[in-house]
Amino acid sequence: MGFLLHLVIVAAALWVAAYLVPGVRVSSVPALFIAAFVLGLVNALVRPLLTILTLPITIITLGLFYLVVNGLAFGLAASLVPGFDLDGFGSAVLGALLVSLVSWVLGAIFSPKR
Repeated sequence: MGFLLHLVIVAAALWVAAYLVPGVRVSSVPALFIAAFVLGLVNALVRPLLTILTLPITIITLGLFYLVVNGLAFGLAASLVPGFDLDGFGSAVLGALLVSLVSWVLGAIFSPKR
């Protein structure tokens, strides 16, 4: 149940990003849910590796390079899912930032209280 809730939250956040960020497009609802699933996989498998590899530059930039890592992961997910398109790297960074913020807020609202 938690996995499905997380998938719906990320899909909703991705929809908000597609609506608000110019250059982020999702063509259909199935593409939206596939993109949310792939984004979850990329965040779970690829982003930790990128974070470790870029740790020195992230420390030097006081953490700002982590936005680039998030944008790269977002762009990778977009390149893997047909119907999920980005216009450029700036759209990827802004989209990743907005998806993170909206997911955090929705997760805080809808997560089961323990």
